[in-house]
Amino acid sequence: MAVNTTTRLWGQHNGHNVYLFKIENESGAYVELTNYGAAIVSVVVPDRLQHFENVVVGFPNLEGYLNDTCYIGSTIGRYGNRISNARFKLDDRIYYLDANDGKNSNHAGKSGFNYRVFTAEVFDNGVVMTLTSPDGDGGFPGKLEFMVIYTWSDDNELLIHYKATANKATIANFTNHAYFNLSAFKSKIYNHKLTLLSDSIVDLHEDYTPSGAIIPVGQKAFNNNKLGDKFNIDENHVEGLNLYYIINTGAGENGLTYAALLTDEASGRALKVYTDYPGVFLYTGDYLSSTMPIHTGQGAKPFDALCLECQHYPDSINHPDFPQAVLRAGDVYDQSILYKFGTI
Repeated sequence: MAVNTTTRLWGQHNGHNVYLFKIENESGAYVELTNYGAAIVSVVVPDRLQHFENVVVGFPNLEGYLNDTCYIGSTIGRYGNRISNARFKLDDRIYYLDANDGKNSNHAGKSGFNYRVFTAEVFDNGVVMTLTSPDGDGGFPGKLEFMVIYTWSDDNELLIHYKATANKATIANFTNHAYFNLSAFKSKIYNHKLTLLSDSIVDLHEDYTPSGAIIPVGQKAFNNNKLGDKFNIDENHVEGLNLYYIINTGAGENGLTYAALLTDEASGRALKVYTDYPGVFLYTGDYLSSTMPIHTGQGAKPFDALCLECQHYPDSINHPDFPQAVLRAGDVYDQSILYKFGTI
């Protein structure tokens, strides 16, 4: 069986060509990617009746991404999630970052990789995208050479593989910010069922920065639970979830640990998530919005979709007891996320 990648020019940004890549397998399932933000644009997979539909938030044109404020489908770097007080200390030196989330830095602020045009090369079943981030970029030390490799399989598996090196010690935490809705946006995510293979979470303050405590998952556990059953929903307000789940080490595929299962009863679609990251940040799209129409023809709205962002611990550099995400000169950052789409 064959998987084929095609390319078309999609537009320009700051003098750089922006492309739309389509990776399609023999069944007709495909993903679309762009080198603007190294973003996932669409994932078109079958439901239980073999109807092919898109299951991620994305825009039909480049303009949508240029106006996006929600990191839709983007590669996140240099550091995913929040860094408290927009600063950190590494090897006895303090580094100051862009405070774009109150007093904190989130997803690297204005210097985030979601705003960058990557260099891209295609191969039969995927795309390699590369970027050089200079020393001091966004306040982060070290010149960073970064690569993200996307591959799509005949089994409807999207593998995201991150590699990076730096010429001096820095911190690094890359992830993808895809928003999933397995109903193909026929309904919000409240009826999706989620399983997270986790017994503990990182305790967070109200501003979503860690307190430093690791606590039992308790009432926030997901074991084939409807998402809507875990929300506080009233007529005027829905309080969603923004939580980092520490994944139980155990069996998986391709050396990756099985982390999560998302299902939609109505369509029969399922998404299995595997990773070698230590945890998954669940974000239920509380603040999801867009000024431009997404693939549905409408603007994105809260709870239209959710994120399962595999990543290192948030703000770990400011919490010595957490596993660290320090990339030393001469070391290679090497992490993967596998999204496997199927049916129940």
